[in-house]
Amino acid sequence: QINVRERKEITDGELNKKDNIHSKMKKNAVLVDGVILNGPITDSKAGEKFVEEACKIIMEEIIQKADDVTEKVCEWRAPETLKKLLDLEMRDTGESHQKLLQLCQDVIQYSVKTNHPRFFNQLYAGIDYYSLVARFITEALNPSVYTYEVSPVFLLVEEAVIKKMIEFIGWEEGDGIFNPGGSVSNMYAMNLARYKFCPEIKEKGLSGLPRLVLFTSEECHYSMKKAASFLGIGTENVYFVKTDERGKMIPEELEKQVQRARKEGSAPFLVCATAGTTVLGAFDPLDKIADICEKYDLWLHVDASWGGSALISRKHCRLLHAVFSKIYAFKFWLMWKALGTTGLEERVNRALALARYLVEEIKKREGFQLLLEPEYANVCFWYIPPSLRKMEDGPEFWQKLHQVAPVVKERMMKKGSMMLGYQPNQGKVNFFRQVVISPQVSREDMDFLLDEIELLAKDL
Repeated sequence: QINVRERKEITDGELNKKDNIHSKMKKNAVLVDGVILNGPITDSKAGEKFVEEACKIIMEEIIQKADDVTEKVCEWRAPETLKKLLDLEMRDTGESHQKLLQLCQDVIQYSVKTNHPRFFNQLYAGIDYYSLVARFITEALNPSVYTYEVSPVFLLVEEAVIKKMIEFIGWEEGDGIFNPGGSVSNMYAMNLARYKFCPEIKEKGLSGLPRLVLFTSEECHYSMKKAASFLGIGTENVYFVKTDERGKMIPEELEKQVQRARKEGSAPFLVCATAGTTVLGAFDPLDKIADICEKYDLWLHVDASWGGSALISRKHCRLLHAVFSKIYAFKFWLMWKALGTTGLEERVNRALALARYLVEEIKKREGFQLLLEPEYANVCFWYIPPSLRKMEDGPEFWQKLHQVAPVVKERMMKKGSMMLGYQPNQGKVNFFRQVVISPQVSREDMDFLLDEIELLAKDL
């Protein structure tokens, strides 16, 4: 053991050593424009200590609490209040590490806990410990996967994952890339389709091109219009095809739109189908759409950012036939290595089984009403509070029901008990949308969701 006096002597010795090093650097200093160039300007030991302390906070406040349902989903504060709680100002001099660690604590405290088992708001899959470690590694190594020279391991990992995914699709050969999300993937697909239609665009640009037209469903992701805008195609040249009552593209309506575009003198070049729409979870009839694309020589892109995971499941892969999953390769690879193909398949099957359980519970409970029978893991429903249950089905009823979901959402946010999304769709008033995806979610969480809605809306 080291007593206080010995510890002080060691500390003094270290300080003297540092002073000697600094004195030596000053004696041999190389100055350029008044700047000393000797040695690094960062204190690596202090930096390492900061990372160590920050990782401890991350472990205790995020990872260890990720599956704790007694924790709040969010500590909601109004924007002006939150600005006062957080020190957001950037100053001329840097802050102490202690202050920075406190800021880390504050950021975690007031952020929405998307890893929480009762965060149902968007398409989040909860915490996956293996892909989280993979993200830590990639952030620490800071690779750029563009050549084998600078990123040999990650390039080989990407190739291995793409090869395995091609097997799941059922192709004998193929290629692909991993993107940060579905929006970028859709834009890349649109760019590929345009290049296939007119290869000269790469050198000559947009001048001299005919009016290009693409087709997608009314229920498609908003990124289709955004991609058309970014690529110079124009949002007016995105033709939206009617969908049926389940949100699926109607093939006959697609063919009508293609014929209409041709009569107008436009140049149809692309059809964007969807495998798992974000709201209703609908899968477009890919086989029939593919036949139309073949007939009119159109590029077919399938946006499967949400529904593509069904490929992993032998039970549910019938939902789609020719798509690709858009997630970063190393995270996916490490998770796949840890869980195995069987483990990934079990996650998909369990999520869809939980969705089916929730549907059956909704049917049993008074006041809950399904929007439609779900095809995937998207469960859309209304909650009709007691005060509205005896009203006639008419404009006044639907107008009042339209206000229920926003009020319930506000109350759950301020309480911090859970987060659940809602929206109107295709003329239907606001409804709740529960998407079952996280492996942390249990049957008990499904029961809690319905109980909490009833509790929060009891006086409406």
